[in-house]
Formats: sequence, structure tokens, C-alpha cells
Amino acid sequence: MTSQVSSPVDGASQPVVTDVLGVQRKPAKEIRRLDRVVIRFAGDSGDGMQLTGDRFTSETASFGNDLSTLPNFPAEIRAPAGTLPGVSSFQLHFADHDILTPGDAPDVLVAMNPAALKANLADLPRGAEIIVNTDEFTKRAMQKVGYAANPLDDGSLEAYAVHPVPLTTLTLEALKESGLARKDAERAKNMFALGLLSWMYHRPTEGTETFLRSKFAKKPDIAEANIAAYRAGWNFGETTEDFAVSYQVAPAASAFPAGTYRNISGNLALAYGLVTAAQRSGLPLFLGSYPITPASDILHELSRHKNFGVRTFQAEDEIAAIGAALGASFGGSLAVTTTSGPGVALKSETIGLAVSLELPLLVVDIQRGGPSTGLPTKTEQADLLQAMYGRNGEAPVPIVAPATPGDCFAAALEAARIAVTYRTPVMLLSDGYLANGSEPWRVPELHELPEIPVEFAAGPNHTAADGTESFWPYLRDPQTLARPWAVPGTAGLEHRIGGIEKQDGTGNISYDPANHDHMVRVRQAKIDGIAVPDIEVDDPDGAARTLVLGWGSTYGPITAAVRRVRREGAAVAQAHLRHLNPFPANLGEVLRSYERVIVPEMNLGQLAHLLRAKYLVDVQSYNQVTGLPFKAEQLAQAIAKENTDV
Repeated sequence: MTSQVSSPVDGASQPVVTDVLGVQRKPAKEIRRLDRVVIRFAGDSGDGMQLTGDRFTSETASFGNDLSTLPNFPAEIRAPAGTLPGVSSFQLHFADHDILTPGDAPDVLVAMNPAALKANLADLPRGAEIIVNTDEFTKRAMQKVGYAANPLDDGSLEAYAVHPVPLTTLTLEALKESGLARKDAERAKNMFALGLLSWMYHRPTEGTETFLRSKFAKKPDIAEANIAAYRAGWNFGETTEDFAVSYQVAPAASAFPAGTYRNISGNLALAYGLVTAAQRSGLPLFLGSYPITPASDILHELSRHKNFGVRTFQAEDEIAAIGAALGASFGGSLAVTTTSGPGVALKSETIGLAVSLELPLLVVDIQRGGPSTGLPTKTEQADLLQAMYGRNGEAPVPIVAPATPGDCFAAALEAARIAVTYRTPVMLLSDGYLANGSEPWRVPELHELPEIPVEFAAGPNHTAADGTESFWPYLRDPQTLARPWAVPGTAGLEHRIGGIEKQDGTGNISYDPANHDHMVRVRQAKIDGIAVPDIEVDDPDGAARTLVLGWGSTYGPITAAVRRVRREGAAVAQAHLRHLNPFPANLGEVLRSYERVIVPEMNLGQLAHLLRAKYLVDVQSYNQVTGLPFKAEQLAQAIAKENTDV
């Protein structure tokens, strides 16, 4: 790592370099400054690419760069080694300024085998650097992915700067005195690659070594072997003639307001948001969940926080999970169930029961590609209509969607506020891109966190004509239309529960047509009356005739694309929805104030469908369902074309 960011090519003094062995010296190699870099690590699912990417990300975050990541997992638990379906990758975009996406195309690809090279080559621009593990380019390995000749020798990679590195051989050489079996030593090759990239981009090293000692605390020989491989990779970069240049990307000091920051993924932020919501409401947190990709990390994380009054229950299936959560809500807990699209389908009857019982419940849907099992490890936004309408009968449910990984924290707090204030289940729609991606997040101060007041029913709330006092479970708050939340065991508050229609006020079972009509309308009015902020429009000079409207994880690509279009001199406005049911009160006025509204979505136009139906505005859909997030340049071209046509 370096003590300053000046570079010899700028005419400034050479920085002092401290190598991983603690030796300070002047570097002999050229150091170039960059403002941003996109790196992709790729290999078999057993090659440790996610760990490698995560460690590089952690060190980048500690260095102070802004960053955005895109982990990309194979759908199979363990696809055959060396095959295209088994390729796992981790992309990281880091910069000395504010960035919003994991990058459109990698500047550097680390390919651990032929499958990783072939699966990712099409994404590389001309001139990109490829660091390739030559040890894996055997005849059999290349045949598995359809290479008739070795691409490292046949001229097909002439457009790229290829660095052939025998990673496996070098790792084994570095660990020859470790006493590890060859197979165990080979597993450390990802740490050799991480060390090389850490040298190449002047990443700090202490954090990774501390992490490895902690991770393998019960196997110190494995820990030291990984550290040795990591150091060997760093020193290889320093000494080999193939890498004549290293790079510096300065910290993004101007991108961050003052505060304490940490790198955080969407699922981790969401879990922290749920714990915070429980603390701010004074309620115990209960999670009823069944493991499902890509939501399982929330269950794993919350299970670590029993000291905050969190109870986690891994049920035998999705239906049992939400049933337990609804029971916990009835008992006075802040109740949550986490899942993905297929699980929402199974939970739909119990969500309808929660609508009928009018109890708070958070249903967290980490969306993935569908239908059915679909693309379990890929991202999509295709559950919006399911969240809106996927229940029998008139069963309205509020919908909240975070925009970035860090925003999952605030979205969890907002969903909890709505649920307990209005006594309703709430759908929180994240997705695989947000769940697994990460970004720097400012840890909020205590005074910045919203209060979530909760008041349980304590006694009778109705007085009959003869003066008799009783408890009516469906006597509503005139402001919110919420019914009382009566905790079981409170004397005098006994009342019926169940899915059969209730009489307004008394809660008695009722088949009266007029009462049912009334209750349906009241439940809808309660959701329609939820207080949500007006949507804010970013229209710098007020001259835009085109509005780009998004929701959820499209925020980053849309914002990056709008910035590009504006740099070209075009006037384009942007707005982003957090609340999808009910919509902000001013949304119709905003939509009608622009000649053209473009709605990019990772589905076939679900939000666009809702907007056309409600506001009679002919919004223009721009859709993608590839299992991957939008690229900023792709969106910029589409926006520019539509804007020109206005």
C-alpha cells in the first residue's frame, strides 16, 4: 500500500511503498492514476470467487473509495467443474467519485479456467486486461467449453492485454513448506490472485490477513497457508516483468458526507433495519422463515441477534413460516417472514388472512427470475403484480421498494412503520441485485432514526346505550382506520379471530352483504389513506420534456444513464418510486406534466401497466428480463432516443 497518491508520471515524488512483509522501499515500477476501475473475478463455484471479491471489496471500502458490486452465482448447487453453467463471478466497480452501478464492462477480468474466460469474454471492451490461470488450460478443460484450440495461443485474444499467470503452480510453490496436501494447497490460489490484484491497485493488506486468521482460527495451518499465498501473489506482482504498471484510485473523499461508513449488502442492511425497527417500536422481533435463494441471508443474520430480543424460526415450509409469523403478530411481536417469488405464492392465503385480521406483518420478497423455480440466483422485478393482486378477494396490501443496497435499511423501517401504524401486512420488494450487491453506507445517528410508536389496547373501548362497557376489536382509529391491537391474555379483550368476514366494530362473524361491502371498502380506504411522501423530481433547469421514472433496484442504472444523457446536453428529468401502493398523492400530476414518461423495469412492464390503468397516461416501457441489472450505457441510449423523438 502507499502513503500518498502522487505518481512518478505526474512529476511528483515517488510514494514510499510498504510491502506485505513490512519492508519500506521505493517502487521501481510505474504507477498510474485512474479515476475508476471495474474488476471481475470469475471461476468455478468452488474457486472462492465470492470470497475473493468480498475481500477485495472490504479493503476497497476501508481505503475510502466509492464502490458498487455485482456477485453472480450459478443456479446449480455444484455444477460440474469446468463447465459454463458452473461459472461464478464477482464484479466490483470502485472510484474516486460518486458511482451508482457495478459498471457496464470490466476493465480487468481474472479468469481461473477456460469456462470463466469463455463465459465472460463477450462483456470485455477492447483493451481490457485479462489475468488468466494458464495451469487450467488443459486439452480436456478446453474441450468441455468448446474450445477447439487454446485461445491463449490462437490469436483470438489479440484485442486484449493478456497476462498469462500459472496461478496453481505459483501457489503450490509458495506453499511447498506448509505441510498441506496438494489438493488443500491448490485451494489457496484465489488468495494468490487476490494478492496480485491487491498489489496492482494498491489495496490495504492488513484487513485481509486479519480476516483469514479469524476465519480459519480453528485451523491455523490453513490460515497461514492462505496468508502465505496472498503475500506471494502481492510479491509476484511487484517482481514479475509481465506487470510493468500498477494503478492508484484515490479515495472518494468528496462523495461522502461526514460520518461513519461501512460496506453493506442489501440483505444485511435489511436485517439491521428490521432489528432497528423492533428497537424503535419497543416490540420483540420474530422472523418466521423457510430458506430460499436469495433471501436466506436475512434469516442467517437475524439468528445472530438474540441479544436484541430477536427470535428466528426456521419452519418446515413457507406456509408454516408465515403462519408462525402471523401468530407472533397476534401475540404482540413485530413479525416478519422472508422469501422470494415462489414463496410469496405459497404464502398468499395467509397474507389474505392477515388482511382480514388487520394485523401488522412484514412480508419481505427478495425477487428473483421466474416463473416457477426460474432463475434462482438471478435478479428480476417481476413480482410487483403478484404483490399487488396475488390474493383471492379484495385484499389490498401496501408495497415498499428499496432503491439501493444501503436503502434496504430505511425501507425496512418504513415498512415496519406502515405495518404497525395501520395494522396491515406490508410487502417489501427487494431483489437479488440489491440483496447480494454492496455499497458504502453511512451508519445513521440515533437521533436520525424515526420513532415507531405502538399502543396496545388496554381495556374496553365501546359503551353501549345502557352504559355497559365492552371491547370492540374492529372499532377504528378515525385518522388511520386501524383497528386496536389487542394482545392475547389481556383481561376483557377476548375476541374472535379467523378468516371469515367480521362485523364492523364488534368483530362478530357476519355474512351480511351490506357489511361485507362496507368492510371491503374500509380496508381499501385504510390502504389508500396511508401517509406517504410526495415523489420528488430531479429536473435541474425545469426544461425537460421527458421524465424517466423507476422503482426498486433500477435506481442506480437509471441515475447513471440520466447523468450521461445530461452530459451530452439533453434535458431529462428523473424520479424514483419507493411507495408502490399507495402511490404518492402527487404522482398523477407529475406524470401529466411531461410529454413523455419512460419506465425502465426488469420485467415486461408491470409498473407501466399500473400507471396506465390508474392515471391514463401512455407511459413508455423499456424492459429487460435477462436476470442481470440494466447497463447504464444501454439505458442512456434508449433515453436519448426517446427524448429526441419528443
